[in-house]
Amino acid sequence: MIDQYIRQYGKRLYGLCLSLCASTFEADDLYQDTWLRVVKSISQYDPSREFEPWLTKICVNTYRNTLRRIARSPLLNFQTNEEKDALLQSVPAPENPDYGPLYEAVDGLPEKLRLAVILFYFEEMDIAATAQVLGIPEGTVKSRLSKARKLLKEVLGRESDLQF
Repeated sequence: MIDQYIRQYGKRLYGLCLSLCASTFEADDLYQDTWLRVVKSISQYDPSREFEPWLTKICVNTYRNTLRRIARSPLLNFQTNEEKDALLQSVPAPENPDYGPLYEAVDGLPEKLRLAVILFYFEEMDIAATAQVLGIPEGTVKSRLSKARKLLKEVLGRESDLQF
């Protein structure tokens, strides 16, 4: 049964992992951790509901848990700006160079806004599904998207032809 879900939702889940993570290595780890959690909690899945929002919620929660763990870790306390810059240079460039500034601006958003943007715009989830995955009311999703659009417009300014 899990094999069927992996075949059906694997590519889309991996795309979400790539959107959330700074590197393909992190995305690979998140992808694997998400499927491990799915296997462990498949008995809690309600088949009368759609699988994809449940899977996406597990992925987002796994991502959040990873962020919390990293934030508590002393490993990312850089000694110099050169160390930090070297790490940032290792992040792969976006696939479409025209969207590079947009991806950078989205990465700079506060985490709550960034997750809403990724799920709604990049993963093309509707407001209801985004709210379900994030565990927040639909109005809060709309508010976060509005705040994110405002911040992105400020950050990107007039130098961008992108429409929101």
